[in-house]
Amino acid sequence: MAFLSDNLSRIKPSPTIAITTLAGELKAAGKDIIALSAGEPDFDTPANIAAAAKAAIDAGKTKYTAPDGIIELKRAICDKFKRDNDLLYETKQISISTGGKQVLFNALISTLNPGDEVVIPTPYWVSYPDMVLLAGGTPVFAETSLETQYKLSAEKLEAAITPRTKWLIFNSPSNPSGAGYTHDELRALTDVLLRHPHVWVMTDDMYEHLAYDDFVFCTPAQIEPALYDRTLTVNGVSKAYAMTGWRIGYAGGPVELISAMRMVQSQSTSNPCTISQWAAVEALNGPQDYIEFSRPIFRRRRNLVVEMLNAAKGITCPMPEGAFYVYPSIAGCIGKTSASGKLIATDEDFVTDLLEQTGVAVVFGAAFGLSPNFRISYAASDEALKEACLRIQNYCSGLR
Repeated sequence: MAFLSDNLSRIKPSPTIAITTLAGELKAAGKDIIALSAGEPDFDTPANIAAAAKAAIDAGKTKYTAPDGIIELKRAICDKFKRDNDLLYETKQISISTGGKQVLFNALISTLNPGDEVVIPTPYWVSYPDMVLLAGGTPVFAETSLETQYKLSAEKLEAAITPRTKWLIFNSPSNPSGAGYTHDELRALTDVLLRHPHVWVMTDDMYEHLAYDDFVFCTPAQIEPALYDRTLTVNGVSKAYAMTGWRIGYAGGPVELISAMRMVQSQSTSNPCTISQWAAVEALNGPQDYIEFSRPIFRRRRNLVVEMLNAAKGITCPMPEGAFYVYPSIAGCIGKTSASGKLIATDEDFVTDLLEQTGVAVVFGAAFGLSPNFRISYAASDEALKEACLRIQNYCSGLR
C-alpha cells in the first residue's frame, strides 16, 4: 500500500505475540491448548504493590508527570542501582518509560544514524533487530551455540565489531536461552570493549532477580567501571515483581544520552502511567518478599522442564542459569516426518505441527536468530508444564 511508510518494510510483527495470540484464539475455540509462548510470570502482582497503586488513585495522583517519570521513582531507582549493582546514578541520569522496550527504542532512535551498526548476540530477544532497523541502524549478529551454552565469547564479540559499531546490546540472563554470564565470562567481554572505545553498551538486565543455584548476577558497568560513561543500564519491574501489564521500564546512563531519550519520549508517549509509577516506587522500596517467594518456584519448574525435555527423542536442552525460559536444540528432529505426515524441515515446521497435533504452543528458534531450536516459557503451573512436556515427548517419539 503506497500510503504506508517504507519503514514498515524493514520490520516484522513479533513472533512471540503472534503465537500467543494464535494459541489464545484456538483455546477460545475450544481447543485443548497449553500456551508456553508468553514471557510473563503467572503470579499476581504482590498485594503491597497493588495497594500502593490504589492509594495513589485515592490520593488523586492521576495527573501528568514529567515526561520521563516522577522524582520519587527516580530516587527509588538510584537506590536500587546502588543497593543491587554498586552503581551510583543521580536522578538526572535516570529515564523511566512505558516498559523496558520503550527505553531501548528511545536510546536507539536517539543515537543511530544510517550506517551505524549494533552488535546483537544470537539467540536474541525478538525485538532487538527490528528496533535497530526502525531506528535506521544495521543489526550485526554475533553467533553463539549449544556448545557454548548460548553465551557470547570474547572472540566472537571482537570479530563482530567494526569502525561502524555504535552499540552492543547485552542481555543476561537471556531471553530466550536463560543463559547468565558469570563474573569471569563478563570480564572477558568487557576487556574486548575496553579496546574499542567507540562502542557503547546497552544492557538488558530485566531478568536480574531470576538467577538460580550458584549463579550470581552482574552487569557490565559493575564489572568494569571504565565502561560506566558509555553504558546504558536497562531494567524494569515487569519480570521481577510480576508487573508485566503495568508497563514500567527504566535505565541509568550518561546525562547527555538520558536527556536525548527524554526529548524523544516527550514527543511520543510523554510520561508513563502515573499510577504505575507509584506502584513501582513501592516495588523497589518496599518488601522484597515476592522475589524470594518466586525464585525457588521458577527454579523447580526449570529443573522439571529441562529433565523432561532431555528425555524427549531428538531434543537437547541445556540447564539455564536464570530467567524463566529454556531453549532446547531440536537438531535431532530436523529432516524427520511427524505422525501427521508433516516433514520437519525447520524449527518453525516443528512448532507449527506441535501446536496443531498436541496443542502445545512454543516459539520457534528462527524468531530468535538461532536454529534449530524452540523456546519454552516455564512461567506456568507445574501441572501444565508436566503435561506439555509429556505431549512433546510423545510427539517426538512419533517422528520417523
